[in-house]
Amino acid sequence: MLTITQALVDQIVAHARKDHPDEACGVVAGPAGSDRPERFIPMLNAAMSPTFYEFDSGDLLKLYREMDDRDEEPVVIYHSHTATEAYPSRTDISYANEPGAHYVLVSTADTDGLGDFQFRSYRIVEGEVTEEEVQIVEAY
Repeated sequence: MLTITQALVDQIVAHARKDHPDEACGVVAGPAGSDRPERFIPMLNAAMSPTFYEFDSGDLLKLYREMDDRDEEPVVIYHSHTATEAYPSRTDISYANEPGAHYVLVSTADTDGLGDFQFRSYRIVEGEVTEEEVQIVEAY
């Protein structure tokens, strides 16, 4: 289960809406070993595409060095889908290389008739996708 604050959910959704029609992407870092997302880090989609996202390799290297210096890890890796439901694509699954991370997808398309976005979380380990419950809290 992913436990995340409402403030972080709002920031992720706002980033997805801001970058629409391109996919948005980013990381929420947290203290190593805590499984607690704390620090919102929006990233640039280097692909600048409505159907694909890619972290810039230089930005990603800088981010991982910064997280290492702060004794943090990527607790949430997020991106948006602009025209499809919030479910990992084959490409998303192939690029998922953080088995301890929660992979959050936000869809900015109303694919289910339930509103203007979906917010869903998955664990992706060795190509296996498992959806998990999301618990939104005011504070930890």
